[in-house]
Amino acid sequence: VRENLGGLWCLALLAMRGAWRTHSSAYWQWRHETAFGHNVAQRPPLRERMRATMDYGRWVYRMKRRL
Repeated sequence: VRENLGGLWCLALLAMRGAWRTHSSAYWQWRHETAFGHNVAQRPPLRERMRATMDYGRWVYRMKRRL
C-alpha cells in the first residue's frame, strides 16, 4: 500500500512538472512512444499500460527512498 501511494505521488509530481506542456506536445508523445512503442496497433491494451505506468511510479518511489 505504501509503495502504491508513493508511486502515485511520483507520477503526480511528473505530471505537475510537465503541466506547462500540453499532453499533445512532442515531449509527452516521445515519453509515450518510448514506453509503449510508436505503432498504435501494436501497443498493449489500456489495462497493461496502466499497470506498467504504476510499476514505473513504484520503481521511482523506491529509488528516491534509497537516496
